[in-house]
Amino acid sequence: MKSNSIWNADLGNGSYRNPILYADYSDPDAIRVGEDYFMIASSFCNAPGLPLLHSRDLVNWKVVNYIINEIPEDRYKEPIHGCGVWAPAIRYHEGTYFACFPMPDEGIYMSTATDPFGTWSKPVNIRPGAGWIDPCPFWDDDGKAYLVAGVAKSRIGYKSVLHIVEMRPDGMGLIGEEVKIFDGNENDQETIEGPKMYKKNGWYYIFAPAGGVKVGWQTVLRSRNVYGPYEYKVVMCQGDSAVNGPHQGAWVDTITGENWFLHFQDVYAAGRITHLQPMSWHEDWPIIGIAKDGKDYGEPVMEYKKPDVGNAAVSVCEPKTSDDFTGNQLGLQWQWNANPRKEWYELTGSSLKLNAVRMEKVYGEMPNLLLQKWPAPEFVCITKLDLSHLDDGEEAGVISMGICYGLLTFRRDDEHLQPRLIKGEQKYGKILVEAVEESAQELPEIDWKQAGKIYVKYTVKKTGTQDLNSREKGFPLELVTFEYSTDGSNYSKAGEMNAVPGRWVGVKNGVFCCYEGSEDKESSGYAVIEYVEYDRTL
Repeated sequence: MKSNSIWNADLGNGSYRNPILYADYSDPDAIRVGEDYFMIASSFCNAPGLPLLHSRDLVNWKVVNYIINEIPEDRYKEPIHGCGVWAPAIRYHEGTYFACFPMPDEGIYMSTATDPFGTWSKPVNIRPGAGWIDPCPFWDDDGKAYLVAGVAKSRIGYKSVLHIVEMRPDGMGLIGEEVKIFDGNENDQETIEGPKMYKKNGWYYIFAPAGGVKVGWQTVLRSRNVYGPYEYKVVMCQGDSAVNGPHQGAWVDTITGENWFLHFQDVYAAGRITHLQPMSWHEDWPIIGIAKDGKDYGEPVMEYKKPDVGNAAVSVCEPKTSDDFTGNQLGLQWQWNANPRKEWYELTGSSLKLNAVRMEKVYGEMPNLLLQKWPAPEFVCITKLDLSHLDDGEEAGVISMGICYGLLTFRRDDEHLQPRLIKGEQKYGKILVEAVEESAQELPEIDWKQAGKIYVKYTVKKTGTQDLNSREKGFPLELVTFEYSTDGSNYSKAGEMNAVPGRWVGVKNGVFCCYEGSEDKESSGYAVIEYVEYDRTL
């Protein structure tokens, strides 16, 4: 299998380009421990959850682990789009790594590890109940610990407020009463959220974006007292850059004393992609990005010199995409649409066997969709399937998953394969999907003898921009095209669709195997995924 670079930010000349990750690692938080950087991100209803990425230079990253194998609470055996694991924080304190994450309907959870590459502890709900989001633990010089957090209006009835509460030093519970430390509704900082807490030169700092994901800015609060009062300053705006709403992230330093800031940019269909900005200090206030024309705030950069990480050994890398399924575990690029079950799949040593699972609702609500993030602004993904082991009435194929989704599926119908292009759209209420509309287009039948070799080509191509808000400079407009072949060379076009992101997540693409029916059946039918290959060549 070819090993192609899909998106790498390292320019190879001592500089890098933004975004450093053109993939939906949203709400990133990061730390440095020695020469190692670790970053985590939101994962919502997909499992395993809380991806852990590693880097030595803040530019080259790869996924090395997941904090949780399953999302806590039983209801996540089904996909609950937009719920689950929201913006997390990662910290290192006295030899222990802490991953703190919110589930807006269930509470604030904490998981720990002494080896970040190993198994993390079962998450503990340290603040049960709905409403609090975006938590960040903080340990002070006197040994006391605290938790700062925002709120979700959809769960608690108000927004733009930050709270702090004392935390047990072991991170496994809260102490005393919460204190409101900032109200963005009173300080022209509406929708302030995602707080990350630090201390420098006797100042307590809380980095928190405001103004909304797509059109906001980065704000920093500071105080000499952990409980405030806090003054605030805007430290990064979009300005004349192409980076709309530079949002929520993490301040990290290098072993040589440089300061950097990781944050995301919402680019609509591809989700919230990760940027790296230089950071400096002026009169005990940070400036993120580059200040222009004497301004006291920064604007994002698109290219810059790489961080000086001293003598750290650095390898050029990026998160994996292509897969030939020759390992004994699923690659870390894959996540399920909900908490997985062992009976869904098997790795044979040379391929992935997907067992047919009963579809209880509609395609987009199947928990057994195996998905991965879009890895670049434009790409081609070719999936080779062997469908000769399907039983009558069973089907398998490739899906593009968002609020508006599309899939190319092949159903066995006696001695034929019936290709169909399915398009669906989720209709949301205040929080959850309330209805889904699906339509199907039948394509020419394929002789069953050709079922051992089915190739699906999934192409994402930018076709322009779209203006979703007058304050924005326009989002990419991507066209998704489905094609299929029985020889890997001659492809027939099945259809196309404009890409629309999911609920707080970018579009994902992947594979599935299922059957329709009123009840579970004993079946030995399955699909074989021989490989999935990504390429930037269009």
